[in-house]
Amino acid sequence: MDALSAFIFAAAGNPLSYLMIFLFCAIDGFFPPVPSESLVVALASLVPTHGNPNPWLLGLVAGLGAFVGDNVAYLIGRGIGTDRFAWMRRKRLQHAFAWAGYELRLRPVSLILVARFVPIGRVAVNLVAGATGFPRRTFIILTCFSSLGWATYSVLIGILAGRWFEEHHLLGMAVAVAVAIGLGILIDRIVSRVSGNTSLRK
Repeated sequence: MDALSAFIFAAAGNPLSYLMIFLFCAIDGFFPPVPSESLVVALASLVPTHGNPNPWLLGLVAGLGAFVGDNVAYLIGRGIGTDRFAWMRRKRLQHAFAWAGYELRLRPVSLILVARFVPIGRVAVNLVAGATGFPRRTFIILTCFSSLGWATYSVLIGILAGRWFEEHHLLGMAVAVAVAIGLGILIDRIVSRVSGNTSLRK
């Protein structure tokens, strides 16, 4: 934990951290193990006490990276589909792909906007959107809005947690990340309940 906090503190004051955020958010768009949301939230939690990073620039870079990542996932889906590789054929991912395909036929706009907030959900939806030939122009417009909303949400969670725990930076980071993860799971459950389908996380 000390090593992680030292890394976050060092990154907060380094201009190259914005490049790192962009890369993490872009890669996370098609490779969910990359913890882009946790990194954005943790860095944002330092804004109230350290003044770094710049929250506006952090949100802009995170949103741009998310947009690029989502559209790379779309292109991957269009180019190779959703069952080319062994990792795509795992039960959990096939479940998510089936869910995404069904929901894209019913409510594509709301799904693409909301799925950005669910790590596995966004990858599944974006890959399936590409594989099923969802209109590219519409997808670009929707991911502009979803990426901006996701980045704003992540930065605000971090800043709020940082204000609440100004004297305890590590606790503020931990709470901010936990809240972000918890809200992602909650959004997943709400969407699944409303749509009448099982959760993406099963």
